[in-house]
Amino acid sequence: MPPVPPPSPTRRLALYTLVVCVLAVAAAVVSFVQGSWLGIVWVLLAGLSSNMTWYYVRRGRTAAAARDTSVTS
Repeated sequence: MPPVPPPSPTRRLALYTLVVCVLAVAAAVVSFVQGSWLGIVWVLLAGLSSNMTWYYVRRGRTAAAARDTSVTS
């Protein structure tokens, strides 16, 4: 079995932002259940981190595709 390559920095950033997104959603749910309007801030943070996650995922895919095409050409 070949060794697993270390994750790229963009994959790591995508994973971190995904974790922040999940935690922000959990915090928003808890805030709204407790009757606090502070949950709106958590929803906004979840939206921002979700967009960052998609950005880093796409950036990693395009970088990997560029690496693959440059090696085969």
